[in-house]
Amino acid sequence: MGNEMDVILVEKMSNGSLRTMEERRWGMNMVAALEHVNYIVVGGKEYDTIEGRLNVDTGKLELLLVQIRNE
Repeated sequence: MGNEMDVILVEKMSNGSLRTMEERRWGMNMVAALEHVNYIVVGGKEYDTIEGRLNVDTGKLELLLVQIRNE
């Protein structure tokens, strides 16, 4: 692995289904920052980071997110 990692963002919907939001390359500083954060902002929306999974078969980090409803 180099200085970047593929990260897949997966949203857990209110009905329990999973929706792949996007896949993008993150620098290792961004990946390391996950140790210190509970929430991330994607596309102007805030999400709670529920859990992460490192898929060693694909070399990708998968993050499970739940959107925060600020209404």
